[in-house]
Formats: sequence, structure tokens, C-alpha cells
Amino acid sequence: MTDSVKKPVRVRMAPSPTGPLHLGTARTTLFNWLFAKSHNGKIILRIEDTDFERSKKEYEEDIINGLKWLGFDWDEGPDVGGQYGPYRQNERLDIYEKYLNKFFDEEKVYYCFCSKEQLEEDRQAMLSQGMAPKYGGRCRNLDPKEAKKRVENGEHAAIRFKVPPIEVEFTDIIRGKVSVNAELIGDIVIARNLRSPLFMFAGVVDDFEMKISHVIRGEDHITNTPKQILLQRALEFDEVKYAHLPLILAPDRSKLSKRHLETSLNDYRNEGFLPEALVNFLAFLGWHPTEDKEIMPVEELIKEFDLRRVQKGGAAFNIVKLEWFNSQYIQKMDSKELLSRLESFIPKTWLENPDLLIKIIDVEKSRMNSLAGFKNLAEPFFELPFYDKKLLLWKDISEKDTLRNLKMLSEEILKIPESDFGKKRLEQIIMPLTEVWGRGELLWPLRAGLSGREASAGPFELMDVLGKDESLKRIKSAADKFNA
Repeated sequence: MTDSVKKPVRVRMAPSPTGPLHLGTARTTLFNWLFAKSHNGKIILRIEDTDFERSKKEYEEDIINGLKWLGFDWDEGPDVGGQYGPYRQNERLDIYEKYLNKFFDEEKVYYCFCSKEQLEEDRQAMLSQGMAPKYGGRCRNLDPKEAKKRVENGEHAAIRFKVPPIEVEFTDIIRGKVSVNAELIGDIVIARNLRSPLFMFAGVVDDFEMKISHVIRGEDHITNTPKQILLQRALEFDEVKYAHLPLILAPDRSKLSKRHLETSLNDYRNEGFLPEALVNFLAFLGWHPTEDKEIMPVEELIKEFDLRRVQKGGAAFNIVKLEWFNSQYIQKMDSKELLSRLESFIPKTWLENPDLLIKIIDVEKSRMNSLAGFKNLAEPFFELPFYDKKLLLWKDISEKDTLRNLKMLSEEILKIPESDFGKKRLEQIIMPLTEVWGRGELLWPLRAGLSGREASAGPFELMDVLGKDESLKRIKSAADKFNA
């Protein structure tokens, strides 16, 4: 591929089980997955559950199930094992403690006893002086032995890393060269205690231990990267390559509301979005192929994926566009396969007649933009809904003329032999009549009488599915509304 890759590619999909899998996490996971697949690399699923209070097992299960539903797989992870496990951070506490102790031995960290109130007071003081707020180093020069005694006596303290006053520079695969003055950062907290590391530190250790080559994550993490590079250097780890994906924005390019960004993937699944369509849609949130095309199955995405084609600016989320992607995949899908996908969205009694369902799918899938919407489209085929006779009237055509047209149509349809009854023959009989009596004048009341709805499939498609007897029955029912 076109990305410059020297050592074997190993990426990590690293969700936090503090909530259900949502769209933002799925998009980041997809880009990692595509990158690894396009370089014949390895994919590691790592559960980042150092937030012990908010992390829950059910969220982990939801994330794993959601990723599998989208079609992702991985070479190592909590459910498949691997050479560099365990793959849940809460099972790796001994590893983190070892490196924290190494830091203490080398005097690269220290215990900080500052209260939240004290830290906020210091922060406000810096802001009032026009300074960028950072930790002022109040506990940096405490005697290490005395500090350790205070902790052993039960005093609360966090562990801070001594940030050196240097310029940190790295090359982001997407954004190019990034340079940060570490003196503006201040000493950072990397653990609550020896057995409770924070994301910043645990991720660095795990990336090294699991031999991660590339970290691909959201732009909101770019401020963490210089800090993690400093931790890597202090631990004498090899630095990884970074790529920061653009933010997902609203259609008007404003910041996407949390309501949309953190909508559970299950909500989209329950609304009847196909995983293939979601993957295609997510891939185009910030990336584009070399050719001007939009529908790209996952095999094509893998073949063409290049991180250097990821845009720097935000990627607009548009539910209408997602629905369009979904409709395209629905229309291209074989009707038998589509029926298997629809089973959980329709009444069980409908499944007793799969041949009828296939015919309905053939008629309606061009109007579907979600699996959940099929039930509403298909209901008129199973039961004619109640409707007012006004529905049958085309523009300013009178009730008398509408009744005449319905009777004429019924008579013509009655002449068609059962063996010859179908869309093609119906069109041959009825379309010439529309040239005499008017297209809307004949087809509107016919279609409305067959479906009982203002919007539905066309009359010939409806009759082809309903059959001759049911079609005539419904046309008579429509005519009777004017005789009542």
C-alpha cells in the first residue's frame, strides 16, 4: 500500500466499556481495521476498563457483539486470547504497577497531595494572570521517602509524571508535523495509585507490551499524544506512529451533538440499518477513495484504504445520507437474503408464507430505506386498511366518474384468465385505456383502492402480488364506497 510502513503493522481497537457501542467508536474502529487489513497486519481488541466505577461487563459484551455485527474480526483479544494478553486493562494491574515502580526508582514521578480545591485555586490564579493553566509543581520537590510514608499512612495522593521542559515533535500521518512545548503542559497525573493507572499511562504501557505499531484515533486525543510520547521516552519504549481522525460534525459543519454521536449502534441496528451500509457510510466520514464513487463493499474499501486520503477537516454526519446508503444496499440485495434479514422486523405469522413475502419484497424494496420500514410498506398486502372514499378521487374528478372507471377496470380485469394474470398482462390491458380515459383518472383510484393508502407501490405491482381474486375484491370494495 501507499503508506510508509517499515515494521509489521499491529493496531489496537481500544473501546472503553463505559457505555454501549456508539457511532464515533465504530468509525475509529473501522479505520483501524481497514488499515490493518490493507497492510496484512494484526488487529488487537483491547478493553480499556481502567475507569473501574463506570466500566461494566454488559457494555463490554455490547461492544464486542456490535463490532462482530459490523463484520469486524481481530487476531487477539479478550475473547480469542493471544500472545500479549490479558486484553482487559483491569487484568493488567501488575504490569502497570511494575512500570510505575520503575518510574519511582528513577525519580521520574512523585506523589501529589494537592486537593481538588487547591488545584482549582491555582488554576484560577494562573488564568487571572493570563497564563495557560498547568500544575505549578507544589509537590514536585517533596522528600520521596516522606511522601511514601504519608501514602502508607492512608493519605490520599495521585502519581504525577515529571514533564521535562522540552519541545515535543511528531509527524502525524494525517496532519503532518506537530510540535508542542512541553513546558506549557506541566506535570501530569498518570495514576491514582500504584494499582489504578489512568488512560494516559496504561495505554502507553499496553501499546509497548502488545507491540502496537500505529495508533489511529480521534482528533480529540491529539493533545494527549505529546504527553504519551514523553512517557514512552521516559520508559525507553519505541515510539509508535500516530494518525488522528477528523471530528464528526453535524450537516451544517457545527459540532455534532452528543445525542447523535453517542447514539448506540443498537439503535441503528433496531431501526433496520444494514451493517454493510453502516460500514460504507462510516468509511466516508472523513475518507474518500481515488475514484469518484460512493457504494463500496468492504472488500473494495480494504483494497483502496490509505490513511493519507483521510481529510484534516471535520466529517459531516448526515442521517439522510445514511438512509440513502442503506436503501442502496437493500435494493442490491437478493430478496431471499433480504427476507432473512427482515425476520425480526415483521410479524411471525407473515413468515408462514415466504413465497408471498418474496413477491412483496421484490415490489417494495425500491421504496425501502430501512428494514424496520418494511412492515409499514407490506401491511396493505396482508390486510386492506380502512380509508375514506375521498382517497379514491383524482383531482377534480367526480364520484360518479370515479365509480364508472372502477367498474370499467373491474370488468377488464375479470376477462384476464387466472393463468395469464400478472403485471405484464395487466399493463397490456389497462394502459391503452388510460390513453382514452386519462392516466390519473384510471390509475389513481385503482391503486388507492388496492392499497387503501395515498402512497404505495403501483397498481400493476400490487395486483401481481395480490392475485386476481383479491384484486377484484378490493376494487369492488372501493366501488361500494360510492354506492353506500
